[in-house]
Amino acid sequence: MNADQVTALLAEFDGLPVWVAGGWAVDAIVGRQTRPHGDLDLAVDAVGLPELLALLDRLGFVTTVDWLPVRAELTAPDGRKVDIHPVEFRPDGSGVQSGLDGVTFAYAADGFAEGMIDGHPVPCLAVPQQLRFREGYPPRDVDHHDIALLRAVPGADSA
Repeated sequence: MNADQVTALLAEFDGLPVWVAGGWAVDAIVGRQTRPHGDLDLAVDAVGLPELLALLDRLGFVTTVDWLPVRAELTAPDGRKVDIHPVEFRPDGSGVQSGLDGVTFAYAADGFAEGMIDGHPVPCLAVPQQLRFREGYPPRDVDHHDIALLRAVPGADSA
């Protein structure tokens, strides 16, 4: 997906509780596209998941991977892909995402921020949250790229 496609799609989500995650979240934090992206990862408040799925259906996306409640991947006829990660939020603002085989992924209450994609402000995962999500597995080349960018963000050394 390119930046125009991402911002146009996010504009369709007006008011839905979603946050850009994955590689696009890194680029949102640094304020520029730094590498190609095959999809758009989104953290979504699980409460708003049915509405988001219905909207994506109206936009022509079809479910190509259904591992809900863990994640779902939807693909548009033009090849755009959205990878959805439902998060169940707690009263303190933290959240948890289900994983396969009983694994869970924690979202800290301070794990959310605002970034910029193609000059448009977008809700996204904060630097500390993104760094936490890149722990616990052997990093790929894109992870090395993303981690270096995240660590270069002012204040990231305290993350």
